[in-house]
Amino acid sequence: MTATDRLGNGVRAGTARRYGVDTSILVRLVAREPRADFERCLTRLSVMVDERGCEMFASNQAIGEAYAALIHHYDLSSAHARAGLHTTLTSGLVAPLSGHSVLQALTASGGPGLFDRLIANDYALAGIDTLTLDRQMATLPQVSLVSD
Repeated sequence: MTATDRLGNGVRAGTARRYGVDTSILVRLVAREPRADFERCLTRLSVMVDERGCEMFASNQAIGEAYAALIHHYDLSSAHARAGLHTTLTSGLVAPLSGHSVLQALTASGGPGLFDRLIANDYALAGIDTLTLDRQMATLPQVSLVSD
């Protein structure tokens, strides 16, 4: 097999390589700062997706950490951080590993916060119900309040 038959790291042409992105990539894609780093990141990921057929995913943990970083380090409001993550995760470049339910969590308003929703989502996808002491979180599907 020649080098032209491969798409990096031994992946044969025609097979999609799948990657999970970390918090730094999500933050860069949403914040778009510093501009040079954003453009370099966007170009590299776009080449991987568009030319090599790779797929990019973001875990609930990376999404939650990016949300916190956008609020703390970039002074975005919760609504703007959620909207930026939603836009990024529906752009076709990076998708939520846990699927459409994450996009619903990003657009939900009132009640449990984003972290609670992501935690419950992870457990639900594993077929596990969530236990909590938080009354608001207990309003989510498959979440139960541990009562006295």
